[in-house]
Amino acid sequence: MNPAGTLGTAEPAGLGASSLILAALFAVAGGWLYWRNRRRQGGGGARGQLAIAETRSLGNRQYLVVAAYGEQRFLIGVCPGRLQLLADLRSGAKAPRP
Repeated sequence: MNPAGTLGTAEPAGLGASSLILAALFAVAGGWLYWRNRRRQGGGGARGQLAIAETRSLGNRQYLVVAAYGEQRFLIGVCPGRLQLLADLRSGAKAPRP
């Protein structure tokens, strides 16, 4: 019971220090999980993952693309309605005949 004329003490409204620390830990953990997931998906040079290593435009919606799959590299010609393997870029490999 409070004596007459005195105010009781109450906690200030809002977040406490422990809530802020907990929120910061969740944010750091979420950021780490996001980074790890992106790193696994976008490995590019990792074994068994397909990636576009380089692209060059030839104009009029035509491109040369170097596609990478693990350690292998392929030169591919791309135009509307058509893809064509132009060369296997491994050292010593011969280009396919059309």
